[in-house]
Formats: sequence, C-alpha cells, structure tokens
Amino acid sequence: MKLKFPIPLWLLLTPAISWLAIALLPANTAWFIVLFLSLALITSVMASVHLAEIIAHRVGEPFGTLILALAVTIIELSLIVSLMSSGGPQTQTLARDTIFAANMILLTGIIGLSILLGALKYHEQEITKHSATSALVALISILILTLVLPNYTVSVNGPEYNSVQLIFIAIICVIIYLAFVFVQSIRHRDYFLPDTESNESDHADPPSNKTALLSLVVLLACLGAVVLLAKSLSPTIEAGVQRIGAPQSLVGVIIAMIILLPEGIAAIQAARKNRLQTSMNLALGSALASTGLTIPAVAVFSLFSNTTVVLGISTASAVLLMLSVFIVMLSLVTGKTNILYGIVLLTIFITYLFTSIVP
Repeated sequence: MKLKFPIPLWLLLTPAISWLAIALLPANTAWFIVLFLSLALITSVMASVHLAEIIAHRVGEPFGTLILALAVTIIELSLIVSLMSSGGPQTQTLARDTIFAANMILLTGIIGLSILLGALKYHEQEITKHSATSALVALISILILTLVLPNYTVSVNGPEYNSVQLIFIAIICVIIYLAFVFVQSIRHRDYFLPDTESNESDHADPPSNKTALLSLVVLLACLGAVVLLAKSLSPTIEAGVQRIGAPQSLVGVIIAMIILLPEGIAAIQAARKNRLQTSMNLALGSALASTGLTIPAVAVFSLFSNTTVVLGISTASAVLLMLSVFIVMLSLVTGKTNILYGIVLLTIFITYLFTSIVP
C-alpha cells in the first residue's frame, strides 16, 4: 500500500537528515563534511520557506507574504546571532553587513529581476501604488535610522550607538514595523491584495488545518537546524573570505544570498505568473522585516552579551542604498512597470556586487 503524506516527503526528511548531520559529523574543515553541511544548510533554508508557503497559502493574502517575510527574518537573525556568538571582534559588523546586503539584494536584485522577467513576458505590469509607497515610507525611515544615522551621532566615537541609543532605535524600529503590519493586514489590506484577474491560472485549494499544523512543526525543526548548521560552517565561511583577500563584509553578502535564494525564486515566479503585486509584497515585506526586526533582536543580544555592534555603513554604501531606494520608488510609484526599470535596478545590483569584492 502506497503511503500518502500531507506534505512532500523531502520536507519531512530534510530536518531529520540535517539534525543527524549535526549530531554525528565532527566539526572540522574536511571538504566532504563542509560540502555536506552546506547542502544541508541550503536545503533546510529552502524547506523552511517552502513550509512557510504552505502555511501562508492556508491563511491567505496578505498574511501569506507576511509569514514568509517573518520566516526569512528568523533564519537571518538565527544566522547572525550564531555567527556573532561564536566569532570575535571581526563579527561586530556582521549584522550591519548582512542587513545591508539583504536590502540591496531585495531592492535591486530580486525586484529588478522580477520586473525585468515580468516585462519581457507581459510588456507592462501593474501594482497598487499605495502598497509600494506604504512599504517604502516605512523602509526608508528604518534604513536611515539604523544604517546611516549612527555615522553622525557623537555619544560614541565610531559608527555605532551607545546602549541607550540602541534601545531607543530598537523600539522605534518595532513601532514602525508594527504600524506597517497593521496597515498591511488590517487597516488597508486591500492595498496589498493581488489582482486575481491577472493570474494565469487558478490557485490550488488551501491545505487543511492538519497539513498547516504539521508544516509549522517541521518548520520549527528546520529553523533549529539552520541555526546549528550555520554555527558549524561559520569558521569555514570566514576563512574562505580571508583566503581570497576579499573584505570581511563579503561574509554578510554570502549569508544574505543563502537566506534570500528561496524567497527570490518565489518572487520571480510570481512575477512570471503576472502577479507582480505578490512579488513586491514578498520583496518589500522581507526588506522591512529583515531590518525592522533584526536590528531590535541584535540590540537585545548585544546588551545581554556585552557585545559591540557596529551599524553605520560607509559613505559609498549609503550612496548605493539611497540610489536603490530612489529607483525602486520611481519604478513603483506610477503603479505600472516596464523593462527599463528592471534593467536599471539590475545594473545597480551588479555594481553593488562588484564594489563588495573590489571596494
């Protein structure tokens, strides 16, 4: 008799195999162990987001994209905290580098590719103007307060906040993010709903409560595996970056790419199905959650562990970040996109990657 599982079998096997690898494999730099742990980490990240998609499909939009954004943020935060707790002074900038990288990847890479591929297929796609402006107003405020303002405060000699300032900014970030969630899910939920008429095909029926509950349990197991796998691989990632002579900030770029790969695929697929609103909900919602929730969590970790966290980005990085936000705003504020917007955003993304390796 053929067994039938509520969710795909690979989603059930992934956390089991990952936890076995964590328990049985020794922590060393042998290439085959590093390769296996890396594959387990990537698979666990992809499984986590896929499980979040199942739960999201059950609760519907825009709660679906909100759950996906929160899942990715939990993964990102887990990786940052695990690397910071096992590293030394060189990890003081890890949170800044990862958050900056995540925003650049989302704003220029994922949004740019989504707009470009959607425009190649449909020439022009639509998005609700109010959803874009609501997300960008909140995102720009959080980015300036967390990544730019620390360069200009004088209480501490350096691009960082003192303890009181860090607590204050953390609270402000939470307030702004919760205000956005309130607008997105309650007050102006209609801004973020995709146009069902633009879909190429009907959605599948939502999963049952049993399937959604099982997905939640397996999701928690996957997230736990991600934390421990990242901690096992952190020395290898840092050593590899040092070996090629690249800046330490490249570690943050690698982490952000691992985290955002599955969500990037989901956003691009949505754009290819003429559901650009869902694609933008994913990208902008993740950028907001990535910054608005990770900074407060890192602040709490910093205060309790007495760890210094450097937040201020360089002038060159600030210029790239502001250019990215400005172009995204111009691309979405009219409510219609075309191929030019996607090309320009992708060129900014390539410039960001190039300057990350050759500063």
